[in-house]
Amino acid sequence: MSTSKEKLSILSEMIAFARVDNRLMQSEYDFLFNVAQHLEVGKKEFDNLFQKKVEHVIPKSQADRLVQFNRLILLMNVDNNNNLTEIRRLHDIGLGMGLPPSAIDQVLSIMHEYPDKIVPPHVIIKIFKAHYN
Repeated sequence: MSTSKEKLSILSEMIAFARVDNRLMQSEYDFLFNVAQHLEVGKKEFDNLFQKKVEHVIPKSQADRLVQFNRLILLMNVDNNNNLTEIRRLHDIGLGMGLPPSAIDQVLSIMHEYPDKIVPPHVIIKIFKAHYN
């Protein structure tokens, strides 16, 4: 599992992403808090992330990067109101993690084919594997 620094970075990145449209809906906060609980980050420490910056740490393994990318896709679709700004930001985050641009584009394109735009993890893995081979 990730270190405390990595966990806080994951959450901080997600919080910044949730705020890209200059608002934070309750459904987004709830989703973020669920991720925090899964990462074993307490509520006080989680809530502090809304006020302070933490050092950004890119997940080390490819699997961890894909998990984070998937979390961000889920977060983007929590409010059922994704816009071009969010999609561009998600694309930029994926690039910053070193993910292949064509795989990112493919995932963002096909997400509209799934209920609630939730791309199954095995589909995401298959797409990225194809782009790495």
